[in-house]
Amino acid sequence: MLGYIVKRLLIMIITLWIIVTLTFILMVSIPGSPFNSERSSNEIVQANLEAHYNLDKPYYIQYLLYLKSIATFDFGPSIKKPDHSVNDLLGRGFPISFELGMITIIVAVLSGITLGVLAALGHNGLIDYMAMGYAVLGISIPNFVLATLLIQQLAVNTEIFPVATWSSPLHMVLPTLALATGPMAIIARLTRSTMLEVLTQDYIKMARAKGLAPWKIIVKHALKNALMPVVTIMGTLLAGILTGTFVIEQIFAIPGMGKYFVESINQRDYPVIMGTTVFYSSFLIIMLFLVDIAYSILDPRIKVHRKEGEG
Repeated sequence: MLGYIVKRLLIMIITLWIIVTLTFILMVSIPGSPFNSERSSNEIVQANLEAHYNLDKPYYIQYLLYLKSIATFDFGPSIKKPDHSVNDLLGRGFPISFELGMITIIVAVLSGITLGVLAALGHNGLIDYMAMGYAVLGISIPNFVLATLLIQQLAVNTEIFPVATWSSPLHMVLPTLALATGPMAIIARLTRSTMLEVLTQDYIKMARAKGLAPWKIIVKHALKNALMPVVTIMGTLLAGILTGTFVIEQIFAIPGMGKYFVESINQRDYPVIMGTTVFYSSFLIIMLFLVDIAYSILDPRIKVHRKEGEG
């Protein structure tokens, strides 16, 4: 296991380096500079600003400086908000984005597993058809379309929930629903299919023959094994939810990292682009790594072996 963890850590570092490099190439390939839109600045002022932010240096020098800032996790000041450092913006926006993402994941997992189990227990019944019909709709409708519909129906027309910001529990309902519906549907369908398979296994039949209570058979025996595929896709779902918050934050005017990321792209604020990209990439890579480790811990049948001839 130790060798596997070390190997995965090396892969994580290489993956992050590739992401950083591609992001840098995409940034510098865009013509112009962040100061071209400054109407009040003449060419001399723009040249001084570019020199201040090292934008007048050769690309390989800029690239090395970016790598240094990543290694020290100090991305310097924002170009468009010079009074704030990138680290300050990350510290201000990430807790809100993280809270939205974690609430979404909890809602998606609990609701999806519940729907999947109920659909499997009521196979080919009304509950099964309703749950799977909802799952199909949840997968088919993009979260930004669903967010617009929720705002129109539950915030504008009926005024049940507030429409924007992130200042009370009621403000969390609509963005959470918009983000959680898709992952919830995926988890529900996967849980249903695996539960149907598990319920036909011999050890489940044996548990029933012994007269165990139905809820014990479902919770203690069937559900544990049925959830293994769900754990497998959690890394992908985490990535989708946490990156999907960018769009939802813009729609609901939530002051999270999505706001700064979108603004930095529109304004070509290079330090903020690099800071948010590196931060989110690192976070998602770590989450994927933890999911892999959790998967091997939850299923004792999964062991990490050395290849023949190693060591």
